[in-house]
Amino acid sequence: MTARLEIRRARPEELPACADLYVRVLRETFTWIAPERHRREDFLRAAQEEEVYVAVEDGRILGLAAVYRPQNFLHSLYVDRRGRGVGKALLDHVSALSDRPLSLKVQAPNRRAQHFYAREGFTCTERGQDAGSDVAWLRLVRHGRGAPPES
Repeated sequence: MTARLEIRRARPEELPACADLYVRVLRETFTWIAPERHRREDFLRAAQEEEVYVAVEDGRILGLAAVYRPQNFLHSLYVDRRGRGVGKALLDHVSALSDRPLSLKVQAPNRRAQHFYAREGFTCTERGQDAGSDVAWLRLVRHGRGAPPES
C-alpha cells in the first residue's frame, strides 16, 4: 500500500526541518554558488513573512513551498527527491489558493527548474541580475490556477 502525499501549511515546529531541507537541496542543486552561502537562517527569516506549505508522506517532509502572499510570489519550492510529483503537487496547491497570477524568480543556470516551470505553464516576463550578484535570474509568471487543494 502506498502512503498518501499530504500538502498542508507547515506547523511552526516543522520550520527547522524545512530549513534543513532548504539548505540540503540548495547545496545539492545550486552548484554554481558556494555551499556556505546557503544558510538555515535565511529560510527561517523569510518564513516569518511567508506562507510555508509542506508535502508530507509517512510523517516525513518531502518538499516545501513558501509564498510571499502580498505579491503572490513563490519564494521557495524545494523537493528532497525529484521525479515523484511532489513539486507539481506543491505548486498546484499554492496556485489554487490565489485568484491572481503566481510569479517567481529562477536563477539562469537552473535549467532543470526552468524546464519544470515551463512544463507547468510559466512564461518568462523579465530577465535581470541583482546588484552585487554574478548570477542572472528570470522572472516567470503563470496566469491561471492549478488544481484546487484537497481538504
